[in-house]
Amino acid sequence: MSANDLLPPGLLQSANDLSAQFLRDINGVNAVVVATVDGFALASAFNRDNDAGRIAAMASSISAIGSVVAMEAGLGTYRSVTINTESGFVVVHAVPRRDVQLVINVIADGNAILAQVVHRVGTVARQLMV
Repeated sequence: MSANDLLPPGLLQSANDLSAQFLRDINGVNAVVVATVDGFALASAFNRDNDAGRIAAMASSISAIGSVVAMEAGLGTYRSVTINTESGFVVVHAVPRRDVQLVINVIADGNAILAQVVHRVGTVARQLMV
């Protein structure tokens, strides 16, 4: 039995479908990875050669840092972290399910519109919470 066998029915398929749709719909997005909060990739979609496992581990670390910063600053529960760079950005967004905590990591280049990506990742997170 694998860890994926313990996930709710339909979650993997939904995560894969939503990741692929995100990648197709939003210009400039190069990677979408849905992972457990402890860093195991569940679903991914790429426009380039990427390693879902490495991205999932990175998202887990960034999510943990965001959670601690939000708590220490007294700002409530962490939702997302955005890292802007000279040639793009990364958005890491929490998916607080009751049964399994997930995180979505989106990597985008300079052609992507930040507000569009943030809106879409929030929508995907809500769809994965069902």
